[in-house]
Amino acid sequence: MPTNIVIPELGESVTEGVIQQWLKKDGEFVKQDEPVLDLETDKITMGVPAPASGVVRASRATGERVKVGSIVGVIEESAGAPASAAPAAPAPKAAGVAPPAPASNGKHAPDPAASDVRATPLAKKLAQEHGVNLGDIAGTGAGGRVREQDVLQAVQDRSGKGAAVSVAEPKASPTPPAAGPGGGSRREKMTMLRERIAQRLVEAQHTAAMLTTFNEVDMSAVMGLRSKHKESFEKKHGVGLGFMSFFVKACVLGLKNFPLVNASIVQNASGELEVEHHDFFDIAIAVGTPKGLVVPVVRGCDRLSFAGIESAIKELAVKAKDGRLALADLQGGTFTITNGGIYGSLMSTPILNPPQTGILGMHAIKNRAVEDPAHPGQVAIRPMMYLALSYDHRLVDGAEAVQFLVTVKNALESPERLLLDL
Repeated sequence: MPTNIVIPELGESVTEGVIQQWLKKDGEFVKQDEPVLDLETDKITMGVPAPASGVVRASRATGERVKVGSIVGVIEESAGAPASAAPAAPAPKAAGVAPPAPASNGKHAPDPAASDVRATPLAKKLAQEHGVNLGDIAGTGAGGRVREQDVLQAVQDRSGKGAAVSVAEPKASPTPPAAGPGGGSRREKMTMLRERIAQRLVEAQHTAAMLTTFNEVDMSAVMGLRSKHKESFEKKHGVGLGFMSFFVKACVLGLKNFPLVNASIVQNASGELEVEHHDFFDIAIAVGTPKGLVVPVVRGCDRLSFAGIESAIKELAVKAKDGRLALADLQGGTFTITNGGIYGSLMSTPILNPPQTGILGMHAIKNRAVEDPAHPGQVAIRPMMYLALSYDHRLVDGAEAVQFLVTVKNALESPERLLLDL
């Protein structure tokens, strides 16, 4: 008896996703609890496990948007595991899936195996129209996905004439300007993660009274301390000593002294704004991934040692890059730190991560001429970093924001403050 493959409940506010790829092809055997497809949501990409062992019969295509609770295929449990490692013969299509339209107008029908190739809907249509086997095309899209430009190039290469192939857009749109010598343009769908990022960034700028204040910090003390102890630190704790643990500790100190920067503005049931105070320090660390920026949360930073913070950050960064973050990893942060310096940014104005009221931006460390604090009136070359604090002026006053940033600066320039909680 077939068992339905159902999109599971995904947690807070997640109601739909996009089938990023089928990990098991139609007609392929899968074991129970083995991931059968990757589902992309506006927060994470997750694997959907097989509810039973058997043969996969997919009813929804790659790239389709599906709701939580919807059926995307079945598992035929009566079909046993393959007797050998030899590839199984192509299985018939699942019920409800329309077979490919027969070729017409003298064109060749595409290879049935091409249905397993990741390709855009327009690319599939073009391949069918021009008798091109998608399996013979090297895709240039994300994850090797075949795009319409790849199909057109294959048609041109086959003809040997280099003639352009005209393609009708699926929807009416203004005529694009003629391509210049350098080539043309292309369009592709925005991922759900990028859609969500865009939505939240615009929302933050439209709903918050966002303001940014700047300061600079002399990183000499932190760099010296790190250089002196990094080898023994890693040997003892099994994790490297980075800059982020110092910044997390410095921010915790600042948040304790200025708790409104650690608060949130929320709406009650009547739609009225309320201030939600937090007696904990769960700091979100922005992490760049190939699919976009994610912000996993390090819990209880006030209770963690430097090694505990570094270990937590490393674990979350690995999970983010491997696409293994859970929804719980992304929820509940009270403050955010983002490090544009790893990409070479000298200065920026970070955007709030709602409903938080503060976000700290780190930047590149550059040697600059500054007044020598040990010898007033004299100039010295120091490793300096610009700090940027964006905050919600509806809740946090400018004086508090400036003092918070000064607290972070002082803690980093005198790291012993972090040990003594000064």
